[in-house]
Amino acid sequence: MFGNYLIGLREGLEASLVVCILIAYLVKTERKDKLPPVWLGVGAAVVLSMAFGAVLQFGSSQLTFEAQEALGGSLSVISVGLVTWMVFWMRRTARHLKAELHGKLDAALAMGTTALVVTSFLAVGREGLETALFIWSAVQATGDGWNPLIGAALGLLTSVVLGWLFYRGALKINLAKFFTWTGAMLVVVAAGVLAYGVHDLQEAGWLPGLHSLAFDISSTIPKDSWYGTLLKGVFNFQPDPTVLQLVVWVLYLTPTLAVFFNLLGGDKGKPARPVTATPAA
Repeated sequence: MFGNYLIGLREGLEASLVVCILIAYLVKTERKDKLPPVWLGVGAAVVLSMAFGAVLQFGSSQLTFEAQEALGGSLSVISVGLVTWMVFWMRRTARHLKAELHGKLDAALAMGTTALVVTSFLAVGREGLETALFIWSAVQATGDGWNPLIGAALGLLTSVVLGWLFYRGALKINLAKFFTWTGAMLVVVAAGVLAYGVHDLQEAGWLPGLHSLAFDISSTIPKDSWYGTLLKGVFNFQPDPTVLQLVVWVLYLTPTLAVFFNLLGGDKGKPARPVTATPAA
């Protein structure tokens, strides 16, 4: 549950902050009459994200085993790519997110109601689709029934509460630091999802080496033990990975974290300021 809680919290908080900033800006500038189009766009984005997740879940269940593995593996690889891009993008733009959204909203206000709906839909929809895809991939990787979904749902619920507290001005947090450290943790989770995706593609026959194990410590860390379950749920750890899985995991995790923390070191000389949403008038 923890790994998926982290995914839901971090991904959901981005969307919550976007909604919070858009609404607070309209309230602060006394344009509350423009709130319904914004909420319409947000609602449409949420519905689309849920529908996308449902299509992934129920659509894949109608496929053959090989097709399911091929689809799951391919989408896992794609989701890791999207999340990695998102982590670095938010790491770079967290300090300027508010100003950027204000600029887009001003342009939408000048264009009319339809532009407002589209702006809020796109702002939230991108986050929602990424979240649905990554959570689906992570749930498939853990294979632990409803627990991953419960963890993700709790994370999303927490993000909504935090977004509301930001809006009310009751919570201050340095978003740059928050997205930095949760981003690093997500990179570790993504490495496990990527390794799982590779294993799916091996089972589908798209990649070789399914029976070439790097090591097998199942007797030391049984998959059905509480600590085996914990390691799998948080890090997607597998006690008997293939050689290709291990190679891909190392080749993704090592350079990605190195670049990520190298960027972090480059920001040490910059003053960090708490970023908060503009409170309602």
